[in-house]
Amino acid sequence: MGYALRAKRLGIDTYQQPVAYMRRDCKVCRAEGFEAQSRIELQCGPRIVAATLNVVDGGLLDASDIGLSEAAWEALGAAPGVAVTVRHPAPLVSFAAVRGKIHGRPLDEEAAQAIIADIAGGRYPDIHLASFITAVSGNRLDLAETIALTRAMAAAGQRMRWPAQVVVDKHCVGGLPGNRTTLLVVPIVAACGMTMPKTSSRAITSPAGTADTMETLAPVAIGIDAMRRVVQQEGGCIVWGGSVTLSPADDVLIRVERPLELDSDGLLVASVLSKKLAAGASHVLIDIPVGRTAKVRSEQAAHQLAARLEGAGQALGLAVRCLLSDGSQPVGVGIGPALEALDVLAVLQGAVDAPQDLRQRALTLAAGVLELGGRAAPGEGLALAIQTLDSGAAWRKFQAICAAQGGMRQPPLAPCSHVLEARHAGRVVAIDNRKLATLAKLAGAPHAAAAGVRFFAPLGGMLGVGQPVLSIHADTPGELAYALEFAEAQSNLVTVEDA
Repeated sequence: MGYALRAKRLGIDTYQQPVAYMRRDCKVCRAEGFEAQSRIELQCGPRIVAATLNVVDGGLLDASDIGLSEAAWEALGAAPGVAVTVRHPAPLVSFAAVRGKIHGRPLDEEAAQAIIADIAGGRYPDIHLASFITAVSGNRLDLAETIALTRAMAAAGQRMRWPAQVVVDKHCVGGLPGNRTTLLVVPIVAACGMTMPKTSSRAITSPAGTADTMETLAPVAIGIDAMRRVVQQEGGCIVWGGSVTLSPADDVLIRVERPLELDSDGLLVASVLSKKLAAGASHVLIDIPVGRTAKVRSEQAAHQLAARLEGAGQALGLAVRCLLSDGSQPVGVGIGPALEALDVLAVLQGAVDAPQDLRQRALTLAAGVLELGGRAAPGEGLALAIQTLDSGAAWRKFQAICAAQGGMRQPPLAPCSHVLEARHAGRVVAIDNRKLATLAKLAGAPHAAAAGVRFFAPLGGMLGVGQPVLSIHADTPGELAYALEFAEAQSNLVTVEDA
């Protein structure tokens, strides 16, 4: 049973969460006892979507209207004025397993499959998602539960298959501004004849995700058929994972997990490996930056995470190798989509002012991928990676990948900028990665692709009074002023000691 109401597009961005709006005196609210935050089921033609209800008063809606957020509108494929059927949703049976986990009962394969299927199907409201994330955070998932969750997440979406026997991938667990090595590793590896279908995420709490940076150079939302064509043609791609529906439950969980700021090795492993499985990878190299202001703050924590990633990978048929790297400072000069893209181009083109730290990190990771996938013998991957980059083969392959994804373009430049200069002379002894990332976001990154920070004060470097420490780039004077106010208020953004 259900009630038909007229669809009205309200243009409200609720990100990935479908939200519906009805008047308090609407016949459906009155007949069914719906209140604000009730879960309801919507149907438009063959499409069925679970949504959260918000109740409105006043003239925004007629009593026979149902307002839809952008996420709900797109999920339903609605058109203005069409009939949308509203009814109570079916009971959320899988949540019993979440309650059990809260009380200490482990998740088995069946429970993990049921939970993830409901999450991917949009049947968990945010409060239920938050409960699930809390229940599995910390050290509450053992290896068997992590493997079950990973399998369930990989099975919830599409899964790609490739003709190559060895399909390689790489991932960085994050937390390091400017660490845009993927845009270098993929063309190096693909130019060496290996298959590397790389799906990447957009930024959620950082100033740039790999997909955001790549999008300043070429289209990334290309769909699964186009992704397959690009990889078959060029051996590799760099696309936005959200456009190819691989492990879709992961995108939903990340949306709620990040604001909660709850660390969970189990969820991280399931997130990373489920997407690698879904993308058809057989061999995966994982970069784990370690540093005081990185995501992973100690070598002990890094080794524990690496053991779980490699153990879960083995159980799932993935050859996983983890590399611990320096996470004490940003990589490259740019922080923000376009600024990071300019660093990548400088390395690919062999520019004399290309950031050497970005070059070396990318070469190390590319060497690891080439050796892990069997393209280079142990110890010989670095020489092959260097030769591929320095010969221009990687740059040509990158251009070809961009062309295949829809055409290469020039990263934009921000119209407003300001240079912050050193007030004290001395040696740089500490850098707060998180505050630098916050500064870039206040300047407008990643939504303003040209916004962000260029950073000129690496660890161990000497600064003189008046020497540039960083420059802030923004689309508007107001954003520039806001970011500058934050930067000038920070005493330990960069720590300098007398030489």
